[in-house]
Amino acid sequence: MATQSTAPSTQKETLAYYFVAAMIGVLTGLLGSAFHLLVGHSQQRVHLLPEWLGLEGLWQYVGMAIFCAVMFCAAVALVRKFAPEASGSGVQEVEGAMAGLRTVRWQRVLPVKFVGGLMALGAGLVGGREGPTIHMGASIAQLLGQRFKEARALLGAGAAAGLTAAFNAPLASALFVIEEARNVFPYSVRAYCAVLIACGSSAVMTMLVSGSTPFMQMASIDMPMTMLPVFVVLGMILGAAGVLFNRTILVGLDLSRRLSLSVSPYLLPALMGLLIGPLLLSFPQATGGGETLAVFVANHAMSIGLLGLLVLVRFVMTTASYSIGAPAGIFAPILALSATLSVFLGQLLGQVMTLPPDASIAFAVAGMAGMFASTIRAPLVGVVLVIELTGTYSLALPSLLAALSASVVAASIGGRPIYEQLLERTLTLAGQPLPKRKEDL
Repeated sequence: MATQSTAPSTQKETLAYYFVAAMIGVLTGLLGSAFHLLVGHSQQRVHLLPEWLGLEGLWQYVGMAIFCAVMFCAAVALVRKFAPEASGSGVQEVEGAMAGLRTVRWQRVLPVKFVGGLMALGAGLVGGREGPTIHMGASIAQLLGQRFKEARALLGAGAAAGLTAAFNAPLASALFVIEEARNVFPYSVRAYCAVLIACGSSAVMTMLVSGSTPFMQMASIDMPMTMLPVFVVLGMILGAAGVLFNRTILVGLDLSRRLSLSVSPYLLPALMGLLIGPLLLSFPQATGGGETLAVFVANHAMSIGLLGLLVLVRFVMTTASYSIGAPAGIFAPILALSATLSVFLGQLLGQVMTLPPDASIAFAVAGMAGMFASTIRAPLVGVVLVIELTGTYSLALPSLLAALSASVVAASIGGRPIYEQLLERTLTLAGQPLPKRKEDL
């Protein structure tokens, strides 16, 4: 009798669990899409500010510098006062919560991530919208799912729904929890299904709001088999570049913290605003998340010198922007940086050999997968994410080769996943014990 009465109860609980996962996806998709649209609208309009204010000549650059400095400082102030854990991406906070080491304070994180992220990203900060949407998705999951025994798995579902809302890439988002958060996600059939349900419902809401066109759509082209070794070498180069990027991010965060303690926490945000403001008018490709930049460099011929300058500027601006402490992710900036760097390397190769038509698209797509694999250390997620974002399914094999070789090189030179390192840094600063880490094979 006990067994017969327990089965319906368990089934009802499972159905309730799946219903909550669907609601998490729906709400995250709506909120994430609204955030995406508002950030995009702000980025498209912010450069018109000098015209609206009647500023001309040098004064338009001064006005933009002051505006961006104020917006960045306001975003950082919001984070520092109400939710310090909302600083940066938030992915490491979600992983820490799934491991039972951190707490998702949804009452604070939701408004701070939304408003602070809108202020910073809308004013041109070099950061991605996916970090805030991932953290907001986990916050919604914390709100709706805390009564369930497998509540930690719902945090992963909410995070995956947030990534889906940012990029309209549900398959990659589900894989992100499985591959990147493999050390902390509590696996079970029910938890896995909840992630898929949340991603699916978030994708439906995202498509209803934003449409079904890939966010970074590029032409799908074929690469001859003789070019495949080139993508292996490209991945090897990006493997080293990804490790360098990760280490630079950590160095930037340490320098920012020292400046914050010794001078002011608003010195670096103000300096970044003074720099990014004029760039919005004179060199807009160096600002923002960079999704449009990745598409542009893949489809338009640019000189090697300009590409090299873009690589350098984006590298510095990305690490500096992430270091100021505003709500912003690094997925999109990594994709933009790697696409630019890969097209640059392709241009160099084109000086010594004949490349197929539209090879720059293949270099950009495979390069994005490669550097994602070396920084995040999730090669399969990188490949699927890039293919979903660009719609270039014919470039799956070059992308996979670049991602695998990048991941192998990164591991061989001591590289570790960036979010794992960021979580350890957060725990160390908080005086908490570090989690046991599974060494990569």
